[in-house]
Amino acid sequence: MVLPEKGHLLRIFIGESDKNEGVPLYEWIVLKAREHGLAGATVTRGILGFGAHSRIHTTKILRLSEDMPMVIEVVDTLDKIDSFMPIIDKTIKEGLATIEEIRIRFYRTS
Repeated sequence: MVLPEKGHLLRIFIGESDKNEGVPLYEWIVLKAREHGLAGATVTRGILGFGAHSRIHTTKILRLSEDMPMVIEVVDTLDKIDSFMPIIDKTIKEGLATIEEIRIRFYRTS
């Protein structure tokens, strides 16, 4: 797969405990992105954060949260991301999604 220099980044913020069909939502999103032929996806677990409810989620031992922030990043063309959005839009009950223009330097495999 070849990506143009001008790409887009879809960034999704959800909670670690969010699920869809019994599967962690972050895992479900990555598998759906792969099914739909998107260029790539990465999940990162946050160590501190808050969202729309303003509740702090942290890994500090005295305030250990079971619902840490999760960030899923997907890179591809805007057309492919736009066609993927309706799939995840109806599934994510709480969270935030952003799309930003990026410059792709390379996308390689051996």
